[in-house]
Amino acid sequence: MSGRVLVGVKRVIDYAVKIRVRPDKTGVVTDGVKHSMNPFCEIAVEEAVKLKEKKLIKEVVAVSCGPQQAQETIRTALAMGADRGIHVEVTGKDYDTLGPLQVSKILAALAKKEDAQLVILGKQAIDDDCNQTGQMTAALLDWPQGTFASEVSMEGDKVKVVREIDGGLETVKINIPAVVTADLRLNTPRYATLPNIMKAKKKKIANVKPADLGVDLTSRLEVLRVDEPPQRQAGMKVETVDDLVGKLKETGHI
Repeated sequence: MSGRVLVGVKRVIDYAVKIRVRPDKTGVVTDGVKHSMNPFCEIAVEEAVKLKEKKLIKEVVAVSCGPQQAQETIRTALAMGADRGIHVEVTGKDYDTLGPLQVSKILAALAKKEDAQLVILGKQAIDDDCNQTGQMTAALLDWPQGTFASEVSMEGDKVKVVREIDGGLETVKINIPAVVTADLRLNTPRYATLPNIMKAKKKKIANVKPADLGVDLTSRLEVLRVDEPPQRQAGMKVETVDDLVGKLKETGHI
């Protein structure tokens, strides 16, 4: 296969950062907070690069939507082995309300424009945990989809995907072009080496706007407020079963 793979890479608050809610309850604090590539997106990039190393595809294109800082995330993907990047510039209120549907429209438009044979995404992002973008992208493109992939292999004009499901594993074979979403056990992403980080600085990142792709970013959702989870109350030890029953009665549980 001598096709092109489009990989989505999302900039999220780093997994090690303690999330804080804004005082006005409109969202979480992002200013001055460390950001990094969504871990599931790292897995998607790694899988695309591995396919290229096996000479099953010819080019890996990393895509990210967001403000100027999103280019840092694209550079990380380039250092991992992606060939070039596309930064879809979304700022201000549009960025605050950017959701899976809007991102899916952007990815679908780029997949057509770039004549991609595969779109590989992380199964979800660790900030909103939506797990919707891959499925929506496939629906908009009317392409088959292989979600929650723990193993991907190319077989001619088809993709064999081993999926992680509640009951174990499910193996599906889908036609190309297709959308695949990466699960945690698909691979272990490589670390970007210093030479590759330096090379990534010379790789091209195209800058486009949603309007250039004919995409309307109007959101259909409104976030009313964001609250921290309630503090967990301290537990207590009891000596006997009778004490336990008494405490449960006191608290109204029985």
